Amino acid sequence: MAISNETINEIKTRADILEVVGDFVDLKKAGSSYRGLSPFTNEKTPSFYVSPSKEIYKCFSSGKGGDAISFIMELEGINYIEALKFLANKYGIEVEEEEQTDEQIQAQNERESLFIILNFAKDYFAETLLEHDEGKSIGLSYFKERGFSEETIRKFDLGYSLDTWDGFMKAAEKKGFKREIMEKAGLILASENKTYDRFRGRVMFPIHNVAGKAIAFGARILTNNKKQPKYINSPETEVYHKSNIVYGIHQAKQEIRNADMCYLVEGYTDVISMHQSGVHNVVSSSGTSLTKEQIQLIGRYTKNITVLYDGDNAGIKASFRGIDLILEHDLDVKAVVFPEGEDPDSFSRTMSSEAFVDYLKENAKDFITFKTNVLTDGGKKVDPASKVQVIRDVIASIALIPDGIKRSVYIQSCAHQLDIEEQVLLSELNKLLITKQQKENQQRFRENEPPEAANYPPEAVQEEVKETHYTSYYVERQTLRMLVNYGGEPFDEETSIAEFILDETEEIKFKDEMVRKVIEQSSALLARGEKINPDEFIGPHDPVMSQLVIDLLELNYFISSGWQERHRIGTPHEKDDLAEAVFKVVLRLKRKKLEELTSETEEALKNSTNPQEQDELIKIYIHYKRLFDEVGKQLGIVVAK
Repeated sequence: MAISNETINEIKTRADILEVVGDFVDLKKAGSSYRGLSPFTNEKTPSFYVSPSKEIYKCFSSGKGGDAISFIMELEGINYIEALKFLANKYGIEVEEEEQTDEQIQAQNERESLFIILNFAKDYFAETLLEHDEGKSIGLSYFKERGFSEETIRKFDLGYSLDTWDGFMKAAEKKGFKREIMEKAGLILASENKTYDRFRGRVMFPIHNVAGKAIAFGARILTNNKKQPKYINSPETEVYHKSNIVYGIHQAKQEIRNADMCYLVEGYTDVISMHQSGVHNVVSSSGTSLTKEQIQLIGRYTKNITVLYDGDNAGIKASFRGIDLILEHDLDVKAVVFPEGEDPDSFSRTMSSEAFVDYLKENAKDFITFKTNVLTDGGKKVDPASKVQVIRDVIASIALIPDGIKRSVYIQSCAHQLDIEEQVLLSELNKLLITKQQKENQQRFRENEPPEAANYPPEAVQEEVKETHYTSYYVERQTLRMLVNYGGEPFDEETSIAEFILDETEEIKFKDEMVRKVIEQSSALLARGEKINPDEFIGPHDPVMSQLVIDLLELNYFISSGWQERHRIGTPHEKDDLAEAVFKVVLRLKRKKLEELTSETEEALKNSTNPQEQDELIKIYIHYKRLFDEVGKQLGIVVAK
């Protein structure tokens, strides 16, 4: 069964985004929008906006945006259906369910079946650990030796898999589960001759998603069998992508928010031991290299990460990329190094909880101090050549930080710590930043994206982007921006903005597939006599389209007013003469397309060897060039001869 369309529509109608977001964020009026501190990043300066007129939110510090439903999905870490039920409960709406199509049932059933079998497995392994003789004598004894209390064991749903070929499979089949779904969940393996449990004779560490559902397992062997790996993990499935999740996030998320800081460790037992020691704001990358998705997940709860390392200097150097990745995503990072031979698990068990917490606070170093200490081997390598390399490495990390003020502060700290003139460091930093920007611009143009200025509000763009530098990407998206923002408003006495844009661009081939998709959907809406409404494009049915439309709305409804407010200037707004603004945007689109057609015709002319074809191509070229110049004149562009 699925929630009926009538119920979904009622939820969407009743769910006031100001009320929904206001339950979690303190919002204050800012022009036509409302502004507050992001609930995802614990920022200090508010960059989280809500537009009541469009019923959407946009968080500039995290990049997230959407409607009331997607806000609840992001904040609570739940799926679309669960978010609908959350809002239905808030507004006292009775949830009506209806039959789904076979395809919908199959897709939803498979995903739900994966969650069901994985959580059955979690409970099965936990029960085996606590109730089965083998589980108690081997698995439970191991955890007790590690100092884990029964409360901690239950908190993390720790378990044990019997040392048999099909113990789990038989138990699951007895409960009615099919082997096909067990295999898709990564719980059993099938060969031509045999089907058997993936996990056998191992202690089990369930991996939970943010909402607390088991989505995968890590399993540790307890014998010294060198033919077997120490750890084996679940394969990637429909519900588990290891690069997107960190171990312990469900248990730690609230404490991370409360402390406004997250400890990042390497292994499962490190997380559990620290919880046992009273440090609950800790997660693990589960032995894999840190990914941007994992950093973004942590960034939903705090902007501060402290990475904990054991005393292996070579291993620490190898992990520098993780620190750089954290800096690159505008999070603040510190590091703690334990004594040689110790890790968070072993070290936390050598002292009281209070002493361990004090050690972490006292030994947390900013990344400059940490990196300098590691690269100079604690100050032993201080010869000029080593110092030069240390400075270059530290500056390379500072250059990754997006925030200019942060970069400046770290440059000052670096100058002080390494006893070098600040201006020298700034010069080196600027070289790196210029090189980085050049590479990004080259990449952007290779991918047919607009220059950096095209992401500014329209008022700024008019001065900073020359007409001749507009790209297809930019003009297509600016045309779409006008459509989704103003489609229902009048262009003249007889025509709406949407009708004008769609009529004028009917024969234009849009390169951007998603822009083309929204244009086609808009035409279909008009054909049915419906108005262009952004809500038609925002929702879970097409997340890419939804994000595109939100991003286009943000330019007009969020950035523009804030940009003017910050700079204390009153530039004319496009709405002051909307018809003129729309007309120019469409002209720019036509001019760009004519420029492309002219270039294509010129290229075809160069490659043609047929005189008759050449004559025809020359006529076409002249026609396109004349139209191109005419459109340029309408835009007021003077073309140099």
